[in-house]
Amino acid sequence: MSGKHYKGPEVSCCIKYFIFGFNVIFWFLGITFLGIGLWAWNEKFSVFLGIIFFLELTAGVLAFVFKDWIKDQLYFFINNNIRAYRDDIDLQNLIDFTQEYWQCCGAFGADDWNLNIYFNCTDSNASRERCGVPFSCCTKDPAEDVINTQCGYDARQKPEVDQQIVIYTKGCVPQFEKWLQDNLTIVAGIFIGIALLQIFGICLAQNLVSDIEAVRASW
Repeated sequence: MSGKHYKGPEVSCCIKYFIFGFNVIFWFLGITFLGIGLWAWNEKFSVFLGIIFFLELTAGVLAFVFKDWIKDQLYFFINNNIRAYRDDIDLQNLIDFTQEYWQCCGAFGADDWNLNIYFNCTDSNASRERCGVPFSCCTKDPAEDVINTQCGYDARQKPEVDQQIVIYTKGCVPQFEKWLQDNLTIVAGIFIGIALLQIFGICLAQNLVSDIEAVRASW
């Protein structure tokens, strides 16, 4: 059947850092599936729409099955970026945003900042930031209008009870898991809504094919 070919948007930009590894990959896959779906709607109808739905369902199942692997990759990603925190301003901003948004510090705790040469607690470290954490780990005072970028200095030299007053002590990996659990209903609802729309599209496409075949048969 002839018709105009629709092509989905192409993702050509080079992404330097993957925000927690897999969200960019899933975004890219979603755009790809959208492009294939538009082409399939015009050319092959319900068969390809069914294949796309099956692929997305498979991706969701794999993400659930390999959730521990994904968690480990997230842990390695954060720790590797902690090591290079002062080497790249974009990376630094990414880590600061993550820690402020999820109110966390390090991958599994503030001591993960021992991986950074400026923040580790070794005796040989002459940095003023020794045994401290970045300002993004600090608990926020609503009364403060200006960010105190030195609030994390010497924070990890204090007893753990006192640390909890001035910095976030929970890691970003468990905080991310908590965020997913707290928003599970919303996330599940979005995916269920997308799945229902795709099933509806498959039914419409199949019905359209039947109508076309019926018209041809009547000629």
